[in-house]
Amino acid sequence: MAVTTQQKAQIVEQFQHQPGDTGSSEVQIALLTARINGLSDHFKANSKDFHSRRGLLKMVSRRRKLLDYLKRTNDESYRALISKLGLRK
Repeated sequence: MAVTTQQKAQIVEQFQHQPGDTGSSEVQIALLTARINGLSDHFKANSKDFHSRRGLLKMVSRRRKLLDYLKRTNDESYRALISKLGLRK
């Protein structure tokens, strides 16, 4: 299921640094995580949808690059973000 406008606004509000901040690494990572998690139900129902799987892999790669950047520039924020999103176990 796609991320609705209300869900997106809620995610942006939760992870922004200041009002109007929609482009920071934390916000982008949180939005990508929501989209990636939403696709998991789609792939349970449509296991042979390889075109969407390619898009999923691109999103995962983009999120990985943003996480690497955030870890390199602000390790404290990186650790807080992965614990909020539950990306590491």
